[in-house]
Amino acid sequence: MFEDEGYERSNTVYQNQTASPYGGAYKEPEQQKKSGGVLRKISLSICLGLCFGLFAGVGFYAVNLATEKLNVGQEQVGTLPEETDADAAAVMSSSLSATEPQTTTVIQTATTDITDVVTRVMPSMVSVTEHYTYRYGYNFFGQAVEQDAEAAGSGIIIGETDDEYLIVTNNHVVADAETLEVTFVDDSTVEAHIKGTDASKDLAIIAVAKDTVEDSTKGAISIATLGDSSQLQLGESVIAIGNALGYGQSVTNGIVSALEREVTTDDGYTNKFIQTNAAINPGNSGGALLNMAGQVIGINSNKIGGSSVEGMGYAIPISDVLDILEDLMSKTTLVRVSEDEIGYIGISLQEITAQMAATFDMPQGIYIVEVIDGSAAQQAGLLKGDVITAFDGRTIGSYDELQNVLQYYAAGSTVSITYERQENGVYVEHTVDLTLGYRPAQN
Repeated sequence: MFEDEGYERSNTVYQNQTASPYGGAYKEPEQQKKSGGVLRKISLSICLGLCFGLFAGVGFYAVNLATEKLNVGQEQVGTLPEETDADAAAVMSSSLSATEPQTTTVIQTATTDITDVVTRVMPSMVSVTEHYTYRYGYNFFGQAVEQDAEAAGSGIIIGETDDEYLIVTNNHVVADAETLEVTFVDDSTVEAHIKGTDASKDLAIIAVAKDTVEDSTKGAISIATLGDSSQLQLGESVIAIGNALGYGQSVTNGIVSALEREVTTDDGYTNKFIQTNAAINPGNSGGALLNMAGQVIGINSNKIGGSSVEGMGYAIPISDVLDILEDLMSKTTLVRVSEDEIGYIGISLQEITAQMAATFDMPQGIYIVEVIDGSAAQQAGLLKGDVITAFDGRTIGSYDELQNVLQYYAAGSTVSITYERQENGVYVEHTVDLTLGYRPAQN
């Protein structure tokens, strides 16, 4: 364009040397030259404008056509039902083939929405509150200094009888309990009692009397469905539900990180667990580990690892303990007796820890140092050197566990005592019935 403008400027001063009839040089009128230059400029501008308009129109048409094709593809992909992917893909392909060949990729992502599973399962989850006495030292006079305290845990409703709802939790959640409370999904709270415990597996069954539960609550709760933990696979998605930190039920999810992970607890018991990266925090103990079908495949335990290592939570495989749970659910529900009614065995004892048991090749439990004359223990035939390992079917591994279970048995109650006695250098297990006596001060 700039060259044309220069051409026009040079022609306005060009002098034509053609001779005129009057002699001398003929000078073309300047106005005529200017008129000719303007006409050429206008013509050139019109031509350039037409060319620009033509190219712009072609560009806009191409963009519009491509956009329409893309929209057609997106609409077809967005309307593909999962069950008719092949048919819908064929329709999309035929609609695009009318223009020019194209390649369409349909990307499907895994569903991570767990709201439906949680909604169905939550009515079978409970929060457990343990009330106990915390002893934290002695005063100047040698008296124990103590105060009332409480701890939070979780539970799962796994069964019912005509009179009770049966709830599974961890033994360490209820081991020190003087009283227990259970809070259901509708936030109603009722008293619960221990039905059976197994310290070696860290399991407990607690019961709630149905006549203490409101009808509205009965309609809101449900019984959990137990799954098959033996079918779990590494990487399988799982959901953990529990009363984390005592704030109420919360939900986390993750995957199965390891199976049959062998762990030894501080109590000295070694068992195999499901390892998961789903967060299991204090208060989650006794809660459910679920598969994506909403089935309970594990019982969470924060006592094992828990908050000490991030991303490593553990759960008791449900299939490994079904027989134990059935046995615990069949036991008589325990109700605490008053302190002056607690039964008396009549022994001096020494606790055999897991370390001592391994060192001296002995069973873990309560070692009888002395049998009191005339006591229930003597009448049952227990001897010095025997090691008590279970009390009325409940595993006993420490002095505290024996004391905790005794508080539910009044003097005069008959219980089974499991003990091991050394015979020819080998410990042999025996069971005997024992009728609890009264404490010496009351005799």
